[in-house]
Amino acid sequence: MSFHRITIRINGNLEQVDVPGNLTLLQMLRDKLGLTGTKNGCASGECGACTVILNGDAVNSCMVVAAECDGAEITTIEGLASSGDLDMVQKMILEEGGVQCGFCTPGILMSARALLNRNPHPTEFDIRDAISGNLCRCTGYNRIVTAISRAAEAESAAVK
Repeated sequence: MSFHRITIRINGNLEQVDVPGNLTLLQMLRDKLGLTGTKNGCASGECGACTVILNGDAVNSCMVVAAECDGAEITTIEGLASSGDLDMVQKMILEEGGVQCGFCTPGILMSARALLNRNPHPTEFDIRDAISGNLCRCTGYNRIVTAISRAAEAESAAVK
């Protein structure tokens, strides 16, 4: 098995990691870096529990080979809050009751953050499209969609 040394910026911190060629980004995050907030759901890119932001885009980390991430910037759920303050999407998900069992929550939050980073004024369609790869079996999505919409409004109001 060949190993590759990669350098990544993860949650703002520069890391060097030796990874085998067949290791997924999800496995690297959880097993090598101890970032267990990213969940292993289906391991086939269908559920979205493992969603992280890779170079600005929401991706299923179970479908990305870690060795291909050399030079990448990655944000996981652990990096979403800053200086002890929750991200606005996290705050609104809590306020709207968009969490039940919580297994899907990290992936949904990362998909929502990636959306709001690229589109600060999303429509309901934009929001539903952005989280369409994140399966939730508990909440029915309506509270999640409302929370993301409220986060967008709050962030826009804060900029004014």
